[in-house]
Amino acid sequence: MRVLIVGAGIGGLTTALSLHEAGVEALVVDSAVRLRPLGVGINLLPHAVRELTELGLGDDLAETGIPTAETVHFDRYGGRIWAEPRGRALGYRWPQYSVHRGELQMMLLDAVLARLGEDAVRTGTVFEGFEQDGESVRARLRDRASGTADTVTADVLIGADGLHSAVRAQLNPGEKAPLWNGIRMWRGVTEGEPFLTGRTLAIAGSNAASKMVVYPISMRAERRGSALLNWVAEVRLTDDQLEETADWNRTGRLEDVLPHFADWKFDWLDIPAMLSGSAEILEYPMVDRDPLDRWTSGRVTLLGDAAHPMYPIGSNGGSQAVLDARVLAHELVRAADPAEGLLAYERERRETVNAIVLACRDMPADRILQTVSERAPRGFEAIEDVLAPNELETISGAYRLTSFDDVDALNTRASYTIAG
Repeated sequence: MRVLIVGAGIGGLTTALSLHEAGVEALVVDSAVRLRPLGVGINLLPHAVRELTELGLGDDLAETGIPTAETVHFDRYGGRIWAEPRGRALGYRWPQYSVHRGELQMMLLDAVLARLGEDAVRTGTVFEGFEQDGESVRARLRDRASGTADTVTADVLIGADGLHSAVRAQLNPGEKAPLWNGIRMWRGVTEGEPFLTGRTLAIAGSNAASKMVVYPISMRAERRGSALLNWVAEVRLTDDQLEETADWNRTGRLEDVLPHFADWKFDWLDIPAMLSGSAEILEYPMVDRDPLDRWTSGRVTLLGDAAHPMYPIGSNGGSQAVLDARVLAHELVRAADPAEGLLAYERERRETVNAIVLACRDMPADRILQTVSERAPRGFEAIEDVLAPNELETISGAYRLTSFDDVDALNTRASYTIAG
């Protein structure tokens, strides 16, 4: 069996590693001329960390990322609302890691090149479409540098090419542009002093107005007594429509984001100083797409953001792509026919992930944070004076819907690994 993967992101590269582990040949193509460690921070939930660990990357993750200890919500004045432990402290056998997205991608890329060979990843290669019959898939590719076109024949084609997936577009002609919820995000990375436990994922404010998410992402920085802080600023705007194409690498401006947080100076973190200390700022609208009722057509399927782009609520984007990759390889190798394997993968993953997409839209935790701002617009002394215990429990329930499987189920589930 030979598999062609379109997209060398987290999902595509994890798929290549998983297929290779099971003895399946894979080729990854990507339109980028050179793969570089771009982007900012990402969280990997325990179920994704388990899969990457079983692929032999556990030590690399431990050397690179921060094992997140807790998530803590604050109001816009820095008052503590709610906290819950994360990773092993919740009972999982695997930690939750906060890591630089680009470093994670390069970790996966290095592993693919080392295990599958230098020719396993073709960059500067644009996917232009496919044809298929009952025996194979023929993908049309074009080299960006020379303009030369060629056709690659494979047994399976996987679209792991992100939010603007060309594979998804062919499977779903006429699909509308990504859907914007009115929130604009600015993202950056700033080196600074550790705050709170040094391994805290902090969320302040509410995206009904303005919200800040901050967490450390570098074990190397921690070892030298510093902290590489990933921050995400979310601001709800009044624009009538989304005018530009959603692009993770769009450059943002400090003067656009800083006014929304100019007086957010907490006793545990100076937000304006952190924003001003970022060497680069990225700007992105919070978008997703409506869930699909099918990912698969014959020998072609979708994976990761190409299949289920979702709001960045609950640390799910990269984690769900890793799970897709592992399940796809598992089902493809077990099936008597590639098309049957792809359908088995879709049956296991699609409804589960579509439910997460919708849960992320619901944002129940943010509704409680907005309630705090309405009841205590100038801050509070004790959160118990503002929220009842059952209201606080809503936040935990929200994370259970979007992010955390049953602990025992993950800890005891059989491995997806099938040795080749």
